[in-house]
Amino acid sequence: MVINEPAAPPHGGLSALVAGSRARHRGRMGRTMLPPLPDVAPPRPSRSLLKDHAMAVIRRALVSGAVQPGEIFSATALAAQLEVSNSPVRDALLELVHGGIMEVVPNRGFRVVQLDDHDLAEVYQLRELIEVPAVAQLAERGIPEDAATALTQAAERCVAAAEQSDLPAFLDGDRAFHLGLLELLGNQRLVLMVDRLRDQTRIQGMRRLVAQGSLAASAAEHHDLLLAVVEHRVPDAESIMRHHMAHGSTPPNPPVFKEPTRG
Repeated sequence: MVINEPAAPPHGGLSALVAGSRARHRGRMGRTMLPPLPDVAPPRPSRSLLKDHAMAVIRRALVSGAVQPGEIFSATALAAQLEVSNSPVRDALLELVHGGIMEVVPNRGFRVVQLDDHDLAEVYQLRELIEVPAVAQLAERGIPEDAATALTQAAERCVAAAEQSDLPAFLDGDRAFHLGLLELLGNQRLVLMVDRLRDQTRIQGMRRLVAQGSLAASAAEHHDLLLAVVEHRVPDAESIMRHHMAHGSTPPNPPVFKEPTRG
């Protein structure tokens, strides 16, 4: 995760840093072609960075609603639009296939997967089983000052994006905050798993945040969650994380699984 150099925290320690930032924001509340995205800086010409660039563009298009579930991507057409070779674009699309966002359509391209409510409920249940204990562990052990500063900046980007109803910018800040927080556990497998699960829920969950008028409230909760972690308030961190994930989930309750039949 790339984060700007953090500024020195004000007097009063981590809690003052996070709480001060939170206080400043309180009270403000067919084949598919992608729309132009002038804010995405052109990457350096390496296959890995080009793949990441293509992933960012596709994610933004999915979350913004420019691309709908069921629509088909052509790797060749996308590569031409992004002015890169086919290989990094195909790598990006295949990674989204592995993450459950896309599926391969033989002789046509890659289709955006349509998840029903039961699918989404399963994903949210998995996220809750992983992310709630993760933030509890972080709240118990504490986090470094420089990490708290960087996460505060990511939370502020979410608030600013919510105020402008800028979904792509909100997505970038939200992803930087949550994955940056989880990275502090030092478990890259956990971060990768959550990143893929978040991709599956963000597409429809972000649109629901807007439809429900909950984008600003969700943005503000990043500050609440970070403050609970910094102040070692484990139960509060768990509660805020659960509530935070519930904003975009429909239905909010986990799926009910049938007990196996016993002979």
